[in-house]
Amino acid sequence: MRTRTLVALLSSVAGAAVVSGAAGFGARAGIRGQRAASQRVVDMLPVHADWWRERLHHEGQLTYVAIGDSAAQGVGATAPGRGYVGLLARRIRHRSRMTVRVVNLSVSGSTTWGAKKDQLPKLQHFTPDVCTVSIGANDISDFHPDKFERNIRAIYGAVPSHAIVAELPCMFVPDRERKVAVANEIVHRVAGELGLTVAPLHEITKRVGLRRTFFNTYGDLFHPNDRGYEIWASAFEPAVDARVDTVAAIRRYLSAREAEDLGRQAGDVAHARAEQDTDGAEALDTANRPSSLDRLRHRVTGSLPLPGRTGDGEPTDVGGAA
Repeated sequence: MRTRTLVALLSSVAGAAVVSGAAGFGARAGIRGQRAASQRVVDMLPVHADWWRERLHHEGQLTYVAIGDSAAQGVGATAPGRGYVGLLARRIRHRSRMTVRVVNLSVSGSTTWGAKKDQLPKLQHFTPDVCTVSIGANDISDFHPDKFERNIRAIYGAVPSHAIVAELPCMFVPDRERKVAVANEIVHRVAGELGLTVAPLHEITKRVGLRRTFFNTYGDLFHPNDRGYEIWASAFEPAVDARVDTVAAIRRYLSAREAEDLGRQAGDVAHARAEQDTDGAEALDTANRPSSLDRLRHRVTGSLPLPGRTGDGEPTDVGGAA
């Protein structure tokens, strides 16, 4: 009995040692994998920056300007164009049926202060039809609400009135989430004061949940991967679609001078003219349709005069003497 008890005890200790060793090995392997992925991110940075810089030379009927950090650069995606900026550019092109020039002013590692200092001066050289701003995640590690708000006010005050600004994403870690909540309150408040549209990035990334977010994240456990960037893009899509429709209406129903003079009201005026145009077309279409009495005559007699023609198919006289 004592021998069996001793054997069982030794077996338990050995099993625990094996499990502990396996766990330790797995943890070390995970740390090595994360370090390797972080090094790959470092290698990506100049590649992605060069890729977007080359796109500056591409002409387009529409101009899309992005302000942001490494997420706007698409770091962590299998290709720069698979980041959320590239996905939105593709969506703009498909919805508008126009060519798009992408001006990606983002800088990897940028904070709100860095965006204010380095990206806003470059923005002055462009007149964007669509503009997105996603900045602030890099502020959280050393977060100062007052400084954050000053920088956000400077950025939001410099972008066009139609710009779409994003919340900070959900970070799931309680300490960081408390800071993110303060930052997002500032984002919403300042954007509301300036009339900017807010993309619900925190709401959407939080809804995805921690488990799915883990699989939607690159190996460095910080940047999104291809699937993660699709989720990011979805936060912007409704507002981007609305902006593209407004730009299309402005180009169709307003002259360049009218659009400039109207400023923020240009979209409303263009949409009003578009609705009038649609109503007029519907009224004209209804006027040319056979009446219910004509349709009844057709069923009874087999004859239904076409609009503007006699029963024998000849054109009617318009404005002639009776």
